[in-house]
Amino acid sequence: MTPPPACHRNERGIALLVALGVIAVVVALALSLHRKMDNALDAAVSVGIRTRLSHMTAGGIQLAMAMLIQDKQDSEIDSVQEDWANPEVVAEAVSLLHYEAGKVSVDISDERSRIQVNALVALPGHEFNPSQFRIWDRMLDLMVRTYEPLQDVDYMVMINSLKDWIDSGDDDAITGLSGAESSYYQDLDPPYPCRNAPIAHLDDLAAVKGFPPELFSGAGDLPQVSDILTPFGAVAREGTTYTYDGKVNINTAGAAVLTALLPEEYDTYGEEMVEFRLEKAGDVFLNDLTSATWYKSVPGLEDLSLDAALITTASDLFRITCTATLGEAALTTTAVVQREKIEKTGKWRCKVLSWSSI
Repeated sequence: MTPPPACHRNERGIALLVALGVIAVVVALALSLHRKMDNALDAAVSVGIRTRLSHMTAGGIQLAMAMLIQDKQDSEIDSVQEDWANPEVVAEAVSLLHYEAGKVSVDISDERSRIQVNALVALPGHEFNPSQFRIWDRMLDLMVRTYEPLQDVDYMVMINSLKDWIDSGDDDAITGLSGAESSYYQDLDPPYPCRNAPIAHLDDLAAVKGFPPELFSGAGDLPQVSDILTPFGAVAREGTTYTYDGKVNINTAGAAVLTALLPEEYDTYGEEMVEFRLEKAGDVFLNDLTSATWYKSVPGLEDLSLDAALITTASDLFRITCTATLGEAALTTTAVVQREKIEKTGKWRCKVLSWSSI
C-alpha cells in the first residue's frame, strides 16, 4: 500500500493536536467548574452552620434575658447569690432549649460590677469626677504595684489622657502635665483625632496616650480589661443630656474592683468581701446582702464607711455571653442588655444595648 502523502500526515497530526488541545481546555474548564461548585457548596455549608450557630446563641441570650426579667420580679437587689449568677442553675435552664445537635453555654454578669470608664469625667461638664478619680488612682496604683508588665507605667499619664479623651472639645490646655488633646494624636503615625466624647468600646482605650498594650494583650497574669471596666452605664439627665453615675454593685463586683473602692490600708479586704458574699452552710447562703452597708459585717471592716454615692446593691445592666458549638464550628455572641419597665404595661423587658459575635 502506498503511504499517504506527507501533507496528509501533517494535517492528521495537527488535527490530533487540536483535539488534544480542545480536550485539555474542556478538562480544565470542568475542573474549574468543579472547584467552583465545591467552593460554593463549602460556602453554603459554612453559611448554613453559622446561621444555625447564630440562632443557637440568640436562643441562649433570650433565655438569659427571661431569667433576668424573672429575677427583677422576685428581688429588689442583684447579687452573686441569685440564680442568674449561678453557673449550675444557668446551665440547667439552658438544657431546656433541647438542641438536637451541638451545645450551648451561657454566662451572665453584672455590668455594674465594673468601673464605668466614662464616669471619670463629670459629664456633661469638663472636669474630673473627684470620687471616680480616686477609684482610678487606687485601681491603677494597685495594678502597677502588683503586675510585672506594668512596673514602669506612669499611671497618671493614663488618667489625665483619658480625661482629655472623654471630655468634650479640644481645650487649649491639656490636663495636668501629661494629658493629651488632638495636637498630640495628630503628630502620631498614623495620625488620628482625640475622641472628645464618651468611649463606646473598651478597645478605644488602646488609642489613648499612656495606655500600655499589655493591658489589652493579657500579658502575664494581668486581669482582663473587660472584667474590671465598662463603657456602659449612661443615665439620662434633664433634656437630652446624660451622665454616668459610676456606681458599683458591691454585691457582684470582683476583688480587684472592690479593693479599688477601699482605702489603701484595706488592701486585702476585697478578697474578704468576695468570700463573705459566698459563705454558705450547705446550700444556704449565710450572709444577707440586702443592705448597702453589709460590708461592715466583714471582720475588720466594722469601722469602714464607703461613699454611698459610689456603691449600690442593685443593677439593671447585664452582659450575656453565649457560646454555641456544632462539631468543630463555634460562635460566641455577647450582648449587653438593660432591664427597663414598659410604661404602658408595667412589665419588664431587656433592651439590647450591644450585640457582637465572633
